[in-house]
Amino acid sequence: MDIYRDTTAVQFANIDKSDTLTLASTFELFQEAAINHAEDLGVGRGALQQNGIVWILSRLSVFISCRPAFKKTITTRSWPRGSSKLFAIRDYDIHYADDISGREDGPSLDSALVRGRSAWLVLDMEKRKPLRPQIVSEKLPLNEGINALPGEYAAGNEPPPSLTARDFSMAEPILRKACYSDIDYNGHVNNTRYIQWIQDLLEPEILTSAEQIRLDINYLAEVLYGETISLFVVPVEAETMADENPLRLQNPCPCKGAFAIEGRRVQEALSIPVFRAELRTG
Repeated sequence: MDIYRDTTAVQFANIDKSDTLTLASTFELFQEAAINHAEDLGVGRGALQQNGIVWILSRLSVFISCRPAFKKTITTRSWPRGSSKLFAIRDYDIHYADDISGREDGPSLDSALVRGRSAWLVLDMEKRKPLRPQIVSEKLPLNEGINALPGEYAAGNEPPPSLTARDFSMAEPILRKACYSDIDYNGHVNNTRYIQWIQDLLEPEILTSAEQIRLDINYLAEVLYGETISLFVVPVEAETMADENPLRLQNPCPCKGAFAIEGRRVQEALSIPVFRAELRTG
């Protein structure tokens, strides 16, 4: 199966006051698609653990161009896209279930509500070091030419961006303790919980009024149960993109708000980033 598909209705638990899909619920749909497809392809959790390795999500970019509404039936799709350096690449999109036009074996960009790309590491569980992704990705379909974000990743298998450090010296930290509901099977904070933390940093109106959302996130270090993380958010200047700029198709236009977010673990005199993110709304 080259492309994984899952069709479901947008549930009440997936929406906010706008009556449409939230950013965190979008990440949850992508997570389930990636996990289920890996199982179907024989490279899921059980198969990798037998060899002492595990998948670790490192980066993810998501552009919601139109937020699907409550009770609407949507199809989430996901597919591997080869590898780049230490990263195995996986793309995603979401459509209304009755509106998937164009190529059956690829993304229909004109009807996609959501598009995304992720970069995964293959981690040696004992040594806690990344391995060459080809030991796993060589067994997977390449899906050449099937690119969810073509304007941004021309060759199709580049990882999402590495975000630069921002100045948060004027930001007041918000403390967040990793609790039971944050922790997943692997014993650390699940990647989708970071998105809920990010949502909670912003004024609700910023997200409920957003018709389009772009989020880029880098996962830099694991967070364990009981650890307290300092969360920072600052507004940043929104880029103005010309009509001919291909990146314009993957970002809210016009951009109403842009924010840099960072989570840090404080240990003695060190402040260690555990994630960086940038969010734009339109």
